[in-house]
Amino acid sequence: MRIITQSVTRWLATLMVWLSFVFSASADANELQILLVLSDNSPPYQEFSYAFTKNLPASTKTKVLQNPNELVGNQAVADLVVAVGMKATEAATLQFATPVLSVMIPQGGYEALMAGLSAQKRTQNFSAIYLNQPWDRQLDFLFAILTERRKVGVLFSSITQKDIGRLGDEVTGHGGTLIAREVYSEATLFADLEKVLQSSDVLLALPDSAVYSSGNVRNILLSTYRFHLPLIGWSKGYVNAGAVAALFSTPEQLAEQAAATVLAFSQTGRLPDFQYPDTFTIAVNQQVARSLGIALKSEEEIRSRMKKYHRSARD
Repeated sequence: MRIITQSVTRWLATLMVWLSFVFSASADANELQILLVLSDNSPPYQEFSYAFTKNLPASTKTKVLQNPNELVGNQAVADLVVAVGMKATEAATLQFATPVLSVMIPQGGYEALMAGLSAQKRTQNFSAIYLNQPWDRQLDFLFAILTERRKVGVLFSSITQKDIGRLGDEVTGHGGTLIAREVYSEATLFADLEKVLQSSDVLLALPDSAVYSSGNVRNILLSTYRFHLPLIGWSKGYVNAGAVAALFSTPEQLAEQAAATVLAFSQTGRLPDFQYPDTFTIAVNQQVARSLGIALKSEEEIRSRMKKYHRSARD
């Protein structure tokens, strides 16, 4: 009888410790203090802010700053800073010693910022959820839409130069050829573009602000029209401006992933390595596609083809 009693006692003690851990972890998640810093108050950032807070427990304490200027003199106490956009990331990285999760930022911009930090600062817990898609997914998408176009043209600058080798491998793995040209200055941009278009079947826009600035995108699109070639973009804005299609993640999708990362942080006290978007959205411009003689499939068929390309490219 004593043995049974001791066993039960030990079991109850173990159960109490486990329950204490569970409830303590739950309380820690609810009591986590988050400072959400937006780069500005434009609609995409507001959409992120709303979806992010909606995906967290109601008891989580979240303070929202509408732009990085509000950080000046701000003594807000936070366990974690979530910085949305490059401006917010730059400001939060310099001002805070607490962990910083950056969201809705291009990979190139984030990596350049991290490389510029001091060795001591880099020991801080930084992480990011990138705005851009991984190259394998981007190529699955491109070839799912344009199955017969094998020569992929790209323009790049020093911002995305390091990605060209990996991108070339992905294009080759998908049975295509990469036609890449570096743009050294804005003065040569359209001469470089013309040389790429002369040898390509499709132009793939990279998340490279030195090439695809707001002042250049329209003229780049007009150049592709003259060559009767489609452009594949990486945001809804490209499709609205005249790209045939784009693969991107919405602020709501990125907010949901960020909220899941915050909940994981509340359990471990550490941020994970950088992440690409988990989910994505497809946008197409049927009018532009028809003008170029391209018959676009439904979104369901595009996604199905992407899965097939993803598997075949790795076989």
